[in-house]
Amino acid sequence: MDVTWLAARLTEVSVKGIATKTAALIEKGEIPSGTHLPPVRELAQALGVSPATVSAAWSQLRRQKMVAGKGRGGVWVCGGSLTPRPLRFEQIGNYGSAIRADLAMASPDPALLPDLKTAMLQGISCPTLNSYQREAIVPALLAAIKPQWPCPAEAWLATDGGFDAMNGIIQTLFRPGDKIVIEDPTATRLLDMLDNLGAEILPLACDEEGPLPGALALLLDKHPAALIYQPRTHSATGHTLSQARSEALAAALANSTTLIIEDDGIGELSAQPLYSLGRWFPERTLHVRSFSKAYGPDLRLAVLSGPQQLVERIQSWRNFGASWTSRILQQAVAWLLQNESTQRQIAHARAVYRQRRRLLLGELEKKGIYLPDRDGLSICIPVQSEQFAMITLAARGIAVLPGERCRSGNGQFIRVSTAMLMEEDVGSIAEALALATGPL
Repeated sequence: MDVTWLAARLTEVSVKGIATKTAALIEKGEIPSGTHLPPVRELAQALGVSPATVSAAWSQLRRQKMVAGKGRGGVWVCGGSLTPRPLRFEQIGNYGSAIRADLAMASPDPALLPDLKTAMLQGISCPTLNSYQREAIVPALLAAIKPQWPCPAEAWLATDGGFDAMNGIIQTLFRPGDKIVIEDPTATRLLDMLDNLGAEILPLACDEEGPLPGALALLLDKHPAALIYQPRTHSATGHTLSQARSEALAAALANSTTLIIEDDGIGELSAQPLYSLGRWFPERTLHVRSFSKAYGPDLRLAVLSGPQQLVERIQSWRNFGASWTSRILQQAVAWLLQNESTQRQIAHARAVYRQRRRLLLGELEKKGIYLPDRDGLSICIPVQSEQFAMITLAARGIAVLPGERCRSGNGQFIRVSTAMLMEEDVGSIAEALALATGPL
């Protein structure tokens, strides 16, 4: 791009002015996608500003996903929209009309969720209903969760689901360029959030018992701002953190100041106990539990706990928007947590999900594919080629999640949801999966 042409159009030469005007030129198509922008020093000289001013403007556009690149390779235009998008997540589910079995989303079976009629009636009995008081959490919900919470905490916050809590944490507590350690693989939407922030992702290897302590120790040498992990059943792989592994991770973290963020997305549908690192480090642990998968996605409810100062910062950020989570939904979940019939129904759901998962594992074993019986609403299957697997399965009307959506490191696999598998379909699905995996 001609530096004189661009400089003539940048009439406001502050960081904000340069970024805003350049973004407008990109959106209008006057600077097409793929265009290399002038070198920082040349543009700074033409504008009569310091190179740091131009560099900061490009950083703003980089965070907005409008430009990419830096250093000797230069900066180029890569998009024409200021609106951030969760690209990995939005690609899930777009498999066309020929799909007969959509096994991409590990969603709970609606037939196994509690009946919410009575719970919603309990919800509207909340004493502070229709108040504009910005209440962090209603007393009834706090009283219901405290006895079963896995770690001590100074403060609590109800949020609109687990990912709302995680997004609040990431948006509030971290800056672009911060190093974040996160399990590999992990939840698709967490990677989208970190990409949108502009964080540097440090993949953490895992095995059957959770994150590897040795791998974590090496990553801690890079002084990351945070560790994000799933402290119970992992949503992508189904592995479960053991007590011994939790203790080993605590030992690795003992000499660091890294913030610990626990994302318990499966919640009570996990058949395993939860070992929180907050037992050792309550002063730097944020624990998030979602109630969506066990009690109902439309309840849109999770609870976040942690140090008072950090929780208050997240609450302040929420005041830009909704400010508080519906008291009706909080009161309803409080009642569900203490209702014996509901708890029996959730135990039944866990048993059904286990049966469906094992049914598919058994059929795969008959075809020579031996996989561990883990936990959760899906199974993780190694493949020779994700692309081959996806095409092979799509040709047979089956959609699954490719591993690339939820990994930041290496390894080819597909995630297959087992939550809504019907017995009559398992045989044909297992046959298609055997063709798709290639030789293991």
